[in-house]
Amino acid sequence: MELKGKNASALFFKGGALTVNNLCIAAHQDDVEIMAYGQIAECYEHGGFAAVVLTDGAGSLRCGRYAGVSDEEMKKIRFFEQCRAAEIGNYDMLFQLAYSSDDIKKGVKDVEDDISSIILATLPEKIFIHNFADKHDTHVASALRTLGALRGISDIFRPGKVYMMEVWRGLDWLNDNAKTMFDTAPYPELAERILNVYDSQIAGGKEYTRAAVGRRFANATFFESHSVDSFRSASIGVEITEFVYSDSTPCELVDGLIESFRTDALKRLSRVK
Repeated sequence: MELKGKNASALFFKGGALTVNNLCIAAHQDDVEIMAYGQIAECYEHGGFAAVVLTDGAGSLRCGRYAGVSDEEMKKIRFFEQCRAAEIGNYDMLFQLAYSSDDIKKGVKDVEDDISSIILATLPEKIFIHNFADKHDTHVASALRTLGALRGISDIFRPGKVYMMEVWRGLDWLNDNAKTMFDTAPYPELAERILNVYDSQIAGGKEYTRAAVGRRFANATFFESHSVDSFRSASIGVEITEFVYSDSTPCELVDGLIESFRTDALKRLSRVK
């Protein structure tokens, strides 16, 4: 498999067969560990997880001891932090494509081509991507690039399931029938370890570990008001497989989810006097 990204790298931590059960395609270093911890935990002992990081990390916020770090130095730091997280999480493989955020947002064709090549090489059963309602432009663009790649792949090579996941915008606002809940309770120490490796971000002013783990506990507790918790900790996704292989646009998908929420909220308000 030849990747087109100028500084792209493919790291194989376990060797053996290239195919995997779960493939997460994310914008930045640490996004994988935030959005797909349920799948990391599921595959931790038995294998079957791979990650793709599209960008090079150059645009990361920085302060404190990282305040004077150049973009080139930050790229290296973020690269090795992501590699360390993959080692700790026991991933089968890690692809870092090292495109700029502008490349992702502008839709440089090589990005979709590389995503397609990885999907065809790994033949995942399930793919996890950013959600189209995220509030980070590069996350939304990453989801769009992955959608383009998936729609260009022949039917026989398509994954069985595709899910969009929460990172910068949580998905707790969705109606419950739109949600897929993923158990993130296993290996609680692992959940923190794979995020704590991102010292450049945590020491740089972003408490990602506390925020991500805390959101998962909140998702589990506030999911259902009239029954005991089904999970101790959970992340929320939306299965979008049917949408991916349709002619619908992401705007139509998001608009439908928002309209369903609007309808439910107004109906509830009207019946509770």
